[in-house]
Amino acid sequence: MTNKTGHIKAAQQIIISLGLPRAQQNERSALCLLALLNLTPEKAWADAENPLMGITPIMDWAREHYGKDYAPNTRETVRRQSMHQFREAGIALYNPDKLNRPVNSPKAVYQIEPDALALLRTFSTSQWHENLTAYLTRRKTLIARYAREREQNRVPVEIAPGMPITLSPGEHSELIRAIIEDFASRFAPGSVLVYVGDTSDKWAYFDAARLAGLDVNVDSHGKMPDVVLYYTVKNWLLLVESVTSHGPVDGKRHAELAKLFSESTAGLVYVTVFPNRTVMRRYLGQIAWETEVWVADAPSHLIHFNGERFLGPYNAP
Repeated sequence: MTNKTGHIKAAQQIIISLGLPRAQQNERSALCLLALLNLTPEKAWADAENPLMGITPIMDWAREHYGKDYAPNTRETVRRQSMHQFREAGIALYNPDKLNRPVNSPKAVYQIEPDALALLRTFSTSQWHENLTAYLTRRKTLIARYAREREQNRVPVEIAPGMPITLSPGEHSELIRAIIEDFASRFAPGSVLVYVGDTSDKWAYFDAARLAGLDVNVDSHGKMPDVVLYYTVKNWLLLVESVTSHGPVDGKRHAELAKLFSESTAGLVYVTVFPNRTVMRRYLGQIAWETEVWVADAPSHLIHFNGERFLGPYNAP
């Protein structure tokens, strides 16, 4: 057995010993663990390190040191099916250098948790089993502590008086908060929040019963807008896209939303929201006609893209 094969097999055994599910007891997760430890084939477990590593660097590391070539489209699998579980198990920390880094930031990094590092440095020694038992005994406390730290950095949003939710940290969530707390109160006073998505949880808040009452039924595969508001006085559904890094309500997105909400008994209003006019200028040529634009840093103004009314739904052509 070569050092490469030996390290991979050992990493798989460690993952099993740490109690991770069967879906993570594979070569992919083993290589992720080895990358987090920078444990190249010639190193001993006692030489394990704790670099900060993103998903793509982890995949590049596996190719360079273990000859495992992952396709670029495997990135999400590595993130969702290996690194996510390492985080949940308390084995890896997420953005320990900057806890409030946005969830979808390209600069996101992982690092082996200090207690886990100390434990794994004793693998294959006489202290391993004793250390493993002690680590597993206190791990729940560690997980709870890191969960509290992550929660402290989430963005609070009041969806109704006395009804707060929290969203993942980042510019996107700050803009969603502005939509709910500022845009809605100015241009759709008394409206009710029906749906809000989050970068880490697509269905952060969803009033499915209210939407069904308007003859709209969507499943988990439907590409929802970032925010859906029901303006009860007018019987309008405001379909709002928050633009920080992705595009506005363009012609393609307008058609997608029209199809998704085609059975609605409420009128449909399409709104694109930008944090500022600098971002808006980048997308100006893409914005669909017969839609609205709101810019968070000029909150008292609404920009109307053509049509015979300032704010309101249009009948389907």
